[in-house]
Amino acid sequence: MRLKSILALAGAAILACWLASPSLDAGPSPRAQNPDTIPAEKSTAMAKEIIPQMIAALGGEAYLSVRDSDCTGRLSQFGPLTGALGGFAEFRSVWIFPDKYRREISRKGIIIDVYNGNQGWTLDKGGISDTDPVVVAGFLAGLKTGFDNLVRYRLKEPDLEYRYRGIDVVDLKQADWVEITDTDQRSFRIAVDRGTHLPVRFAVTTLDPKTGEPTQDTTIYSNWHVVDGVQMPFGVSRERDGRRSQQSFYYGCKLNSGVSPTLFTKEDLQNHWKGKKSK
Repeated sequence: MRLKSILALAGAAILACWLASPSLDAGPSPRAQNPDTIPAEKSTAMAKEIIPQMIAALGGEAYLSVRDSDCTGRLSQFGPLTGALGGFAEFRSVWIFPDKYRREISRKGIIIDVYNGNQGWTLDKGGISDTDPVVVAGFLAGLKTGFDNLVRYRLKEPDLEYRYRGIDVVDLKQADWVEITDTDQRSFRIAVDRGTHLPVRFAVTTLDPKTGEPTQDTTIYSNWHVVDGVQMPFGVSRERDGRRSQQSFYYGCKLNSGVSPTLFTKEDLQNHWKGKKSK
């Protein structure tokens, strides 16, 4: 499979903030603290008390009101079967939230993937092509399960269920686990550092619509920096069902810089392609 296809599938499956989402499991089970003995109403209240603390630690209103981001860094990919390092590349990741996303990968040339709602295109050395509808669908599904999308937009949904899942040691940090379940029975588990109130891990469990088998995508956050009043993880690792798939190290980010919507159009890619051919 060509590099652009691997990157497109990986990005569409995990998105949210490039966060996401190394060979570590979701941490020892918070059930070791027997949170199921806590009455349901108290469990919900405890979970709802932790979430605002986390949002405040992330930057409060500054975090919630982020409109766009423009980040650069280095991306490593790992084989889905062996977990071996499959390669690395420099990248630029640009968002206009919630559903405009552009990723530029520099490795023996530049590959650009653009998503704009339910549309997508790719530019590589062969020219511009429409993104496979399955990959676009994966991108849209990833939006619904991404950490930033959940915290910024979905917490207002009236039918979400909240549960406190106990205290645990996660990545050498004492953390509270909070679980949020939506009406599609997707489970979102967040490990929140008890000292900083920042998220340590974000685990999403979904059920395959055909087989009913669960899949868990886990994002591991580290190396936090304040950018324009917002806490951002400059180290983001992702795994699927216990196998690491991706690791990103960010060089820097700009927030609310007025990213142009034209970056997320096929016309922009066409202009970029014409510029490459004229050189």
